[in-house]
Parts: sequence; C-alpha cells; structure tokens
Amino acid sequence: MAKAGASLFTFHLESEMPKGGAQALIDSIKATGMRVGIALKPDTPAEVLYPYADQLDMILVMTVVPGFSGQSFMAEMMPKVEAIRAKYPDMDIQVDGGLSPKTVDAATAAGANVIVAASAIFGSDDRKGVIDALRASVDKSLS
Repeated sequence: MAKAGASLFTFHLESEMPKGGAQALIDSIKATGMRVGIALKPDTPAEVLYPYADQLDMILVMTVVPGFSGQSFMAEMMPKVEAIRAKYPDMDIQVDGGLSPKTVDAATAAGANVIVAASAIFGSDDRKGVIDALRASVDKSLS
C-alpha cells in the first residue's frame, strides 16, 4: 500500500491479525511511513482500541455493518464517538455509514471531524451540493 502511494492504513480490530496481533500490525504499518487508523464495527466497544490509541492517527467508527453500501445511519453509535472524542480531543475521528446531509450533523456534533459518504453523494443529482453540505457540517463543528 505504501509503495502505491497510500499515506494512511486503517484496519478493523476485529480482523484476523498477524502473529503479534494488532501491535505487530501497527508497527509494520508505521515502519512503511504510513499513518495508522483503527476501525470499529458497530458492536465493538470503544474500549478495545484504548491500549493502542496513543499510536493511532485516526479512529473510524462504523455506523453500519461494513461491506454493504446504502445502509441506514445508526445514531446509536454517536455515544461511542462522544466517548472517544472526550478521551482523545486531538484525534481524527472518522464516521462511516449512512452519512448524508440529513445525518452528518449528528456525527459532527458527537465529535467526528472526518466524514465518509458514498451513497448520499453518488446517488444524488447534486453531488457538489451534498459534498458542500457535509463539509459545512464539519467546518461548523470545528469552529
């Protein structure tokens, strides 16, 4: 990935890990010069990433089950975002899953400063308008 130009590698803690576990994977990612992120599925509590958080550049909170585009935003994941933001005020916190102009404010109010959207953008006749709305919510939360 690094050779292809990637600057950040995010992995799911729930994934099968190499020998040495998540720490070995973090070390190998950092050895390439890439930044490191950990993704959490909806059923995974935030606390499982705390042992690694001081080595991370980003935490991704999934508000849908990964792998299926078009799922609905799960607002019940926002307390997880709030808890991570409270514990790590300077961390990049990404939210992915069901984000649109209708749901993005919940994510940014909870502390997300990086937003992933697919269906809302690609399914719209006004892609620029959707992107502008998402960006405005992030900008508003950062000010």
